[in-house]
Amino acid sequence: MKVVIIGGGWSGVSAAITASKAGAEVHLYEKTDLLLGLGNVGGIMRNNGRFTAAEELKALGAGELIDICDNLSRHKNIDFPGHKHAWLYDVNKIEPAVRNKIIDMGINIHFKTRVIDVKKKEDTIESIILSDGSEVSGDVFIETTGSTGPMGNCLKYGNGCSMCILRCPSFGPRVSISARAGIEDLQGMRSDENPGAMSGSCKILKETLSKDIVEELDEKGVVVIEIPKEDINMDKLKSKVCQQYALKEFAENIILLDTGHAKLMTTYYPLEKLRKIKGLEEARYCDPYSGGIGNSIRYLSVAPRYDDMKVKGLDNLFCAGEKGGLFVGHTEAICTGALAGYNAVRFVLGMPLLILPRSIAIGDIISYANYKMSTKEGRKNRYTFAGSEYFKRMQDVGLYTTDVDKIVKNIKKLNLYNIFNEKIV
Repeated sequence: MKVVIIGGGWSGVSAAITASKAGAEVHLYEKTDLLLGLGNVGGIMRNNGRFTAAEELKALGAGELIDICDNLSRHKNIDFPGHKHAWLYDVNKIEPAVRNKIIDMGINIHFKTRVIDVKKKEDTIESIILSDGSEVSGDVFIETTGSTGPMGNCLKYGNGCSMCILRCPSFGPRVSISARAGIEDLQGMRSDENPGAMSGSCKILKETLSKDIVEELDEKGVVVIEIPKEDINMDKLKSKVCQQYALKEFAENIILLDTGHAKLMTTYYPLEKLRKIKGLEEARYCDPYSGGIGNSIRYLSVAPRYDDMKVKGLDNLFCAGEKGGLFVGHTEAICTGALAGYNAVRFVLGMPLLILPRSIAIGDIISYANYKMSTKEGRKNRYTFAGSEYFKRMQDVGLYTTDVDKIVKNIKKLNLYNIFNEKIV
């Protein structure tokens, strides 16, 4: 059985792991030279409801990526405005660790290999077409291409190409595989109904910050500095992907997190104003390079799907990560990817597909976000365990907990304990 995955971000890697453990031959196609995509500039795990989801993943048997992030965390159980018990992994060390893990599992990775089209017969995809014209056949396909890029989207809906970690100018534009197969993509919107949203943070080279700030970051993991009143821009919060950080504290303060670099929790900040702040007089952006004027635009390419992560209208295409909904975050991508990879194998075997119950947070967010995508107002929101609308829901319906024993007991009660560790081929 051959499972073909398009896109090597968190969700694609997660799908590869569960499909491989289920017994399939797995081929992962990534257009750049790095796995994890935005994970190379992310770094935040286990904050708020993500703790619950991380422990659910481990109990379900898909904890490999959570364990790697935990092992590479520079800081554990830190608080910053609106967020509790966050863990911050080192973005400079995460990709090699994940790469080594999936190579050791026997997963086939094809780097600098861009998928541009598909060949299908009726509603079944037979093969993918690469940019060099070659074809790759498979039994089932999983699209995890994300929703950022190509450059034209950042030019049209943002403040220009920011030359972010995805490096579209170098490795070519993202292509929607579901759209190539004839399925119309859905798009997220901002509150003003413009398409997409701007990525939520920037990276600053720690070496360009003052000694005092670096020492505080290394010790505490977080630094909060007041912004001069004349430079506060509340309107900018509306453009953020990460609505869990669209709080007034993030407009009134410079909030830095230590993820190896200094993670600046804002979509952009004019360099000349940033350097007015004490300790940041020599600050320099390292991602995106144009962090003084903008960031990448996301959520312009979401595939309509079922709660088992299968794409509507196609027999053998699954999706995960941002391609599978208006999700924000690494944990969310890993969760959807794990289910897509496992269900892809079940599909080829003719087994019923697994839909995770709404009595666990992972099952609930997959179903809830899918329903909300069908409404105009729902497409204006983003869905994350870490805050905003969905974290409030988690709390309201009793899904949020940091009691690991309680989480494991719930998974066992549902007969789902270690299900993603089962070899079924």
